[in-house]
Amino acid sequence: MSTRPPSPADLTFPPGFTWGTATAAYQIEGAADLDGRTPSIWDTYARTPGKVRNGDTGDIATGHYHRWREDVALMADLGVGAYRFSLSWPRVQPTGRGPAAQKGLDFYRRLTDELLEKGIQPVVTLYHWDLPQELEDAGGWPERSTADRFAAYAELAAEALGDRVRTWITLNEPWCSAFLGYASGVHAPGRTDPVAALRAAHHLNLGHGKAVQALRAALPAEAAVSLTLNIHHVRALGDGPGDADAVRRVDALANRVFTGPVLEGAYPSDLLEDTAGLTDWSFVRDADTAVIRQPIDFLGVNYYTPTLVSVADGTPADHSSDGHGNSPHSPWPGADDVVFHRPPGSTTAMGWAIDPSGMYDLLLRLKRDFPDLPLVITENGAAFDDYVDPNGEVRDPDRIAYLHGHLAAVHRAIEAGVDVRGYFLWSLLDNFEWGYGYSKRFGAVYVDYPTGRRIPKASAHWYADVARTGTLRGR
Repeated sequence: MSTRPPSPADLTFPPGFTWGTATAAYQIEGAADLDGRTPSIWDTYARTPGKVRNGDTGDIATGHYHRWREDVALMADLGVGAYRFSLSWPRVQPTGRGPAAQKGLDFYRRLTDELLEKGIQPVVTLYHWDLPQELEDAGGWPERSTADRFAAYAELAAEALGDRVRTWITLNEPWCSAFLGYASGVHAPGRTDPVAALRAAHHLNLGHGKAVQALRAALPAEAAVSLTLNIHHVRALGDGPGDADAVRRVDALANRVFTGPVLEGAYPSDLLEDTAGLTDWSFVRDADTAVIRQPIDFLGVNYYTPTLVSVADGTPADHSSDGHGNSPHSPWPGADDVVFHRPPGSTTAMGWAIDPSGMYDLLLRLKRDFPDLPLVITENGAAFDDYVDPNGEVRDPDRIAYLHGHLAAVHRAIEAGVDVRGYFLWSLLDNFEWGYGYSKRFGAVYVDYPTGRRIPKASAHWYADVARTGTLRGR
């Protein structure tokens, strides 16, 4: 912890602001076939040759299933007040049907008990992309029945952990699940059907609504229930009407396809018009939007980088610079003439532009659109090419600069009246980064994959100071 006296350049966050860190089950747990766990779509996808860089899988990952106590100790050393983690659906409810697997639930019971003993509040995400493979074999998220299965799973989880966990998130980034999983195919299950992606988006929304109902019925009244979205902050390359319309179309597909039904009770009319050539949306039944629009206690916001678009100039549109992986298939149904551009300036190891102003602008937009809805930053962070130096240390000044800039943007938004109540650093550990395998390191803690050894990076010590003091020190 820094002992430097306070400076006028220091930024102090409000009392009670939550400082946390986050992970996801498939990315860290390993133990892929232990204690009754069955395959998820990510097990299948990662084991398919050519899908994940270097043929990497999450079979072992960082070994968190065996090293959870060590990882909780790392969090305690960081001084964080909360830990956001996801449950593995096929570990809790193998095959996605039937009774819960008690050994799977016991793992999460032990984890939450250890967190609480260390003064760290558990924040549970029910779904971070690991659909049981048997449910995908039955049609996956494009099928309505998956929403019902998800609600039943939510009930099992709440009944088992509701006495320990007071904050619940239904879905993490359903845009990725729907459009990267079913349209571009760069995420599991790797399908490339734009209509299936739109159906999946709706049934993810419906699953969210049904899960909220199940959670509310099973949890104490004081429990908080939420949804996490990777809201895209979309900007136009130019100032012409074509580029403005490109922003509108991408905003509808990336953001309002979820915020419309979840927060306003209807899908945006322009989204329906933009995609009318693909589907008539007859998979949306009359009562669905009422089920989807369940009250939530806050909105989880994941932000990494802005999105820059223009309208095509007559040449074939290029979506490869949207930051979501390369595929000959677009994750943007009905937006075939939108071109994505890499924003200017320095980038992370993911090739994503470093632009804290996008965080500030996004938070102000959400305040404008939903003025009474509290916000929590449920993910923010950066990958860089970290390594252990000859002294056994991992120095990552670029990550510290990234985090400082984005936390300053959050503070500026709070000063402007945005009700932001917490910040979760992504991620606690280096881990399996989906289609990139183990080639990208987002962690505050370095993981030596052959041995599993954990080494807190310089950014971990820096973040510990911020979390303990609630103060972002001037640079």
